Amino acid sequence: MIQRLGVKSLFREQIKAILRWQYTHFSSLNHGKDDVYEIALRFRLLRQEGYHVPADVFEYFNDKGKGFVMKLEGNIKGMMELYEASQMSMEGEDILDEAGCFSSNCLNALLTCDLDHEQARMIESTLQYPYRKSFARLLAPQSFVNDMPGANSWMEDSLEVANRKRRIDQYVHQEEIHQINKWWKELGLGEKMEFARDQPLKWYMWSVAILTDPSLSELRVELIKPISLVYIIDDIFDVHGTVDELILFTEVIKRWDNACAEQLPEYMKICFKVLNDIANDFGKIIFEKHGWNPTRFLKQMWANLCNAFLVEFQWNASGKLPKADDYLKNAIITSGVPLVLTHLFFLMGQNIANQSMDSKKEEVQLPNIIFLVAEILRLWDDLGCAQDENQNGYDGSYVECYLRENEGSSYQSAREHVMKLISKLWKLLNKECLSPCPFSAPFLEACVNAAKMVSLMYNYEDKHGLGLLQDHMKSLTCDHETI
Repeated sequence: MIQRLGVKSLFREQIKAILRWQYTHFSSLNHGKDDVYEIALRFRLLRQEGYHVPADVFEYFNDKGKGFVMKLEGNIKGMMELYEASQMSMEGEDILDEAGCFSSNCLNALLTCDLDHEQARMIESTLQYPYRKSFARLLAPQSFVNDMPGANSWMEDSLEVANRKRRIDQYVHQEEIHQINKWWKELGLGEKMEFARDQPLKWYMWSVAILTDPSLSELRVELIKPISLVYIIDDIFDVHGTVDELILFTEVIKRWDNACAEQLPEYMKICFKVLNDIANDFGKIIFEKHGWNPTRFLKQMWANLCNAFLVEFQWNASGKLPKADDYLKNAIITSGVPLVLTHLFFLMGQNIANQSMDSKKEEVQLPNIIFLVAEILRLWDDLGCAQDENQNGYDGSYVECYLRENEGSSYQSAREHVMKLISKLWKLLNKECLSPCPFSAPFLEACVNAAKMVSLMYNYEDKHGLGLLQDHMKSLTCDHETI
């Protein structure tokens, strides 16, 4: 409940201590228990915190040859939590796959029964927005409060704390929005590049989602800068630049050559200057905070992004679709996620083991979790349910490449294939977050948050989810919201 009310940061040390004790006594706490809700909840919370607890704890409920066997009557809460726990699975954990399939089938069957409105809403919300993979239920904490059985003084006190914290957070976010709007207006890209998207508040939602801790205000404001430039450069390649301009622009970014930049058209000169300022500013901030300067590496990441955009442009201009795997390898880069999370990686004080930022090597090994998040985003975007109403360009689709490569396949089978890929990527991501891990818990949490935000930000078929996102954006600037 503390997590879903948005007050986790107030009790971080207490939560760590409790979960550490739960982990130490994991086997004895579960021994002989048949309360699926308690066992599934403990398992999920420990996995979320990075503890590698065994999935065989659910074997108790699995009758060999028959699968999961459990009384359903009055156990909606247990079924929901079992489904939530199954979202923490890794590759090879068949028991969790069975648990997810079983609980999903049971919950869908219950929806056909004579349930009251609140019970049906709870089940639908769990199935559509599992905690591990979506922000939707976090953006509407009131729905979680409605799920709690009966009010009590402890709940009332918790709500009071949550509402007070919410008002403080709103003030922080209002200040951040003011700083971002001021920066964006002074930058002038919205006026100078009328062809490009001009949505700083929407881009800010990425920063808010990725960095949920109120104390990370400075990082949220800084992070929107590379995020906004990814969108701007994407539009340069997709909707405005000519082939000659784009080739020259990419070459200038690769060389990072101010003299060559003078040959660029005016709008590209402006963009290059902004890029240069952002890269140098980030290098300075990171050096002052953490003692090393990754500016050269960050510039290389911008070069990689532009080169990938150019490859995408040339594919589309030629009318020849690449193989699906080749497209996806390039599209992971054009998602912008590796670039943005690399900036965050250094901002949060992470260093790359055994690597020097002064090294002349062009390739540096980044955390694999960054690329898993990028692939999740790209595949969600390419499902075809994310047509950005403010973007006129077309930059290809994994689904289209897959259908061309697999003649006779239907669009529905291609979607199912993509959803299986996304499911596999989440399993790999879950594994990356477990101890021992060389990267800090806040950085890993930020990566998971980015992946959770993807399905909400890019699913334009989900009107309810988009409504929650829009309401959340409004709530950041309103001071009358209460839970």
